[in-house]
Formats: sequence, structure tokens, C-alpha cells
Amino acid sequence: MAEVRLQEGESLENALRRFKRKVQQEDIIKEVKRHSYYLKPGEKMRIKQALARKRNRKKIKRESD
Repeated sequence: MAEVRLQEGESLENALRRFKRKVQQEDIIKEVKRHSYYLKPGEKMRIKQALARKRNRKKIKRESD
């Protein structure tokens, strides 16, 4: 759970910016999206494999440049 305490003399905007950064670092948004709906194990596997193929293509493209 991300928690940010307002420091003395700190503006609300700065605290909000720190909170957003902390939430991103802890991958809270990604986790919420992942649990927002059910995926069958086969679908989960296909998505995982597709992401792996995408990463490999990107890696090969970077190495060739």
C-alpha cells in the first residue's frame, strides 16, 4: 500500500507527485488491472507467450542496429 505523508511546508501538488511516483514504482496499477477480470490459464499463457515474442523481436531489432 503506497502511503505519502505531507511534509512540513510541502505543497499538496508535490505530495501528489510523490504519491504517483511511488504507486508507479510499486506496480500497483498493473496489479489492479491484472486482477480486474479473470483469464483462463490458456489465455494467460497465450498472452505471456505473445509478450515474450514481442520482447524478443524488439531485442533482435536493437541488436541489429
